[in-house]
Amino acid sequence: MKVVFIGDIVGSVGRKALKAVVPSLKDRYPNAVFIANGENAAAGRGITAAIARDFYSMGIQAITMGNHTWDQKEIFEFIDDEERMIRPANFPPGTPGRGYTKIKTRVGDILLINLQGRTFLPPIDCPFRKVDEILEDEKGQYKFAFVDFHAEATSEKIAMGWHLDGRASAVVGTHTHVQTNDNRILPQGTGYVTDVGMVGPRDGILGMERNAVLYKFETQLPVRFVVDEGKWHFHAVVFDFNDVTGACESSQLIRYDEDEFIFA
Repeated sequence: MKVVFIGDIVGSVGRKALKAVVPSLKDRYPNAVFIANGENAAAGRGITAAIARDFYSMGIQAITMGNHTWDQKEIFEFIDDEERMIRPANFPPGTPGRGYTKIKTRVGDILLINLQGRTFLPPIDCPFRKVDEILEDEKGQYKFAFVDFHAEATSEKIAMGWHLDGRASAVVGTHTHVQTNDNRILPQGTGYVTDVGMVGPRDGILGMERNAVLYKFETQLPVRFVVDEGKWHFHAVVFDFNDVTGACESSQLIRYDEDEFIFA
């Protein structure tokens, strides 16, 4: 079993990069399951139904979200009915949508879970307790468990990796948009990376137009951030899981730059 997880897709530049790269990845990994974080896909904030449909048409089989889940108000019109899209499971009870889903594969179901951290982000339910509840509730109903932990602090992400070592096939960090060079397999067989990175504007600051961000840092005055334009970069990670045990056997980071990418 192979899973390709694509980092936070940011704005129209990120969507352009996705269309450019995914066909080549599909050719390279024809039997892989493709998952992407889409919480920044619509102008850097949230996602729309049209964008989600576009992702599915490219072969993305599931979309995870994060702290910008509710930024596009139309999401309330479709998220309850969209089983392929999940928002953080530790949002308060009664929140629209679902925090986990299952992806059917030829060798067993993938239990896909989305969580959000609490350090430097709004106070919500404990992600550690919530993931324990989900794994217990779904015990025996899946072969692989895959967790997207959308969090700010590297310490919190690393802690989640260790918390789930031996209980999840992989734990990936999203949200900070900078790919970390620490992908590894933890001692009990869980694939891990602190942050997958992003798909979007290469020369902005975390995908945003850099002059506005610089102005904010230099003056501390209010400023409106907008998604940058220009060249893209593309970050993802590929995991191989044992078909019998569900443990991770290998991981590989993907990093493409528009200037260097060879189009299929």
